[in-house]
Parts: sequence; structure tokens; C-alpha cells
Amino acid sequence: MSRKGSVQQKVPCLFVTEVKEEPSAKRERQPFKVLATETINQKAIDADIYSAIPTEKVDGTCCYVTTYKGQPYLWARLDRKPNKQAEKRFKRFLYSLEDCKEFIWNIEEDFKPVPDCWIPAKEIQFSNGHPLPDENGHMPGWVPVEKNSKQYCWHSSVINYDAEIALVLKHHADPGLLEISPVPLSDLLEQTLELIGTNINANPYGLGSKKQPVHLLVPHGAFEIKNPPALKKNDILSWFEGCSEGKVEGIVWHCNDGCLIKLHRHHLGLRWPITETYLNSQPVVISFNRTKYDCDFEPKSVFHHFSKLDGQRFDGLKDIKFDT
Repeated sequence: MSRKGSVQQKVPCLFVTEVKEEPSAKRERQPFKVLATETINQKAIDADIYSAIPTEKVDGTCCYVTTYKGQPYLWARLDRKPNKQAEKRFKRFLYSLEDCKEFIWNIEEDFKPVPDCWIPAKEIQFSNGHPLPDENGHMPGWVPVEKNSKQYCWHSSVINYDAEIALVLKHHADPGLLEISPVPLSDLLEQTLELIGTNINANPYGLGSKKQPVHLLVPHGAFEIKNPPALKKNDILSWFEGCSEGKVEGIVWHCNDGCLIKLHRHHLGLRWPITETYLNSQPVVISFNRTKYDCDFEPKSVFHHFSKLDGQRFDGLKDIKFDT
């Protein structure tokens, strides 16, 4: 399974949530927690959550593959945000609790500039040709990742535009085995993926090291949960705490109508990251036949290093080491 298209403006939680006036375990300096109640969200019911496919929520940064300069390109997430003056005005509005009024944005003046190549996410609404911000005052969007980009160096490390391939982590044909292999960017067109690795979100999967950073792309929906818990808070809590398959950041349900429903561990007051993740408990094999590609990979690139490991198997992602 793969998620087609662009990032959702906001993926609803499985359960109705409530705010607790306690410091957040997820975000520093956030003086409140968002916790799940036992009531299933009406949006989840409307999307027929009971027939949805549950998948592991992988902890990384969101990416998108679409055409740029006439070829498939990887795009990095870049939200267009309000400038300081507009943000202060928006926060005053939110804290005023004036539900009967609608906040009015000045699209041309209220937002920070973005590169000319920036494109808005597909779910964004437009008015008079201008993209409109979501309920958080942001405009989710994308910028293309150029070759050897310094700003998006970890993104650019997993793609090779000369060979038109990306390094992808996915399931192997053999059950219980993961695979790292190059995938044609054309096969990933109009999909969203997660970039994971050494320098992303404190590296919960233990990939690489500071000396030898390793990053990979994971298509959204790639890891289906085979034995999901019942859709009850206590059952899901027990699954997260007592099941090896539950050692994940969260669950994303893919509904038949294309709607996504999520649940993070932190919605249940559980810690993340954890010492041993389910993703890292599975063996992984490297499948990289470099003779298929009519180009020379740079000696320091992960493409070069992974091609030298072709056919090798490791006990887990954190066990992958490159020869120096």
C-alpha cells in the first residue's frame, strides 16, 4: 500500500481528544498535553474505520515525489507560515474564543515568502487564485530537493537523479524480512514517503552514526499491521505496551474513501521514542545490483556503500555498517 498524493492538512485522531494542563511529553515548552478519550471520533466512524487497513506510523519527515524539470523529483515538506505580526494577530484571535467570528487573512501580506518553486499540498483550498491557510494558520506545501542540496542534504542523500532512483526501505518477499533497495523514482510518482535516519527526529531506529549517517525513504502505508488491536482504548493501550508489533510510534488507518485516521502513542500518555522498536527487531537484506545502473556512484554516497553490501543480511537496521 502507498499513500497517493500530497500531505493531508490535518489527519484526525482515532479518538476524541481533550487537553490536559500538563507539560507535553512530545513538544518541548508546550504547557499542555493532548490525550485521547474513550470515544471514537465521528470522522473516523464516517470514514468506516472498522474496515480500514491499519499501518505502522513511521517516525521521520514527510516527502513527496512528483515531476520537476521534466523528470521525477523528490520534494521536501515546507509549510508557508505567517510572519510575526500576522501570527500575533492570529493567536490573539484564537485566545479570544470568539467562535462566532472568522479570522480574515491577508494572503499577500501576512505570510513569509517561499521559493518560486514551492507548490501547495493538494488538499489546500484556494480563494481568488491564492492558497488558503489551514486551521493552524499554515499552508502545507513542498519544495524540490536539488542535487547536492545543503539545506536538504539528508533528503538528497537518498536520491540519485542521474540513475533516477531512490533508496527505499520496504518489506521483502519473504515474510518477516525487510529490504533496502534502489527503486525507480518513476515508480514513486505522486506518492508520499517518510525520510528516516541518523539526523531525523533523534533517529529512533538507530540508523548509521554521526561519522557514517544513513537515511532511507519509507513509502507511507508500507508496513501493514497484521494483528491489530480492537478499536477500544484499553485494547490499543495494552497492544502498545505488551505486544512486540506495538513497539511503534503510532497507527495510521487507511480508509476505503482515502481518508487517513491516526493515533500516536503520546495520545495515550505513552513514551516515544523507545529503546527497542518493532521496525528494528526485524532482519534486513540489502538488494542492490549496481550493474543495472549506467552511472558511477560517488565513493562517499550511501548508494556506493549499499551497492557494496548487495546480498548481505543484518539482524536489524542498527546493525548495518559500512566499510571505511
